[in-house]
Amino acid sequence: MKKAIIIASFGTSHKETRKLCIESIEERIKEKYRNFLILRVFTSQIIINRIRERENYLVYSLSEAFGKIRENKVNTVYLTPLFILPGKEYRKLTGQVQEFFKGNPPIDVQIGSPLLFHDMDYDKVVEGLSFGLESEEGIVFMGHGSDSFADKCYEKLEGRFRHRGYENIFIGSLKGNRTIDNIIPVLKKKNIKRVRLMPFMLVAGKHAIDDMMAGENSWEKKLLSQGIKVEVLLKGLGQIRSIQDIYMDHLGKLFT
Repeated sequence: MKKAIIIASFGTSHKETRKLCIESIEERIKEKYRNFLILRVFTSQIIINRIRERENYLVYSLSEAFGKIRENKVNTVYLTPLFILPGKEYRKLTGQVQEFFKGNPPIDVQIGSPLLFHDMDYDKVVEGLSFGLESEEGIVFMGHGSDSFADKCYEKLEGRFRHRGYENIFIGSLKGNRTIDNIIPVLKKKNIKRVRLMPFMLVAGKHAIDDMMAGENSWEKKLLSQGIKVEVLLKGLGQIRSIQDIYMDHLGKLFT
């Protein structure tokens, strides 16, 4: 019986962070599951087209990956998503799997979980991202966000930080209801004078560079304009070993 693992993420056109945050996880999976066909999938067709043209970089869409699976006569697939939340991209991915098999012979497909899915995942993320802070220092994570569901996940995670005694760790998002504009007044009320600013995203790509630190209305510039000193940590979650461990654990659970 032939088996395959599909590693799916939204993707990024930034080469360096792709190596650090996506390919690093892929290498761990390849090392552990040596007898499996391993396929990389990006859910963004725009990014797939862009890096194929620029770099001749091999990456599949989900339908292309299933085509390779057919060619290799694979009948069991483990799909591990490198998403943060079970939000729009995750629902899109699971929907595409269902749609593909409407007109094709069935394959046994086991779909794994994104980073924050099970209740215990939140505690594992807190353990993996906890930092020592001084009284006037804080950490602000920038998530992508998309809808009210995403906001609730960020709120739940921040609550877990509070439960562990981390009063000065905050999570906002670009496209949710709680942005940096909501966090700054809280920082000032707490007399936090310095923050470490870090993306709560798989990769430190376009959003991290443009919206977090470099753009005209970036989070860094908004913080600085309020007299708050900023240390930018341009590091995607995917390059943090403890976060990789959660993804690996989710994949491993598909085999139990």
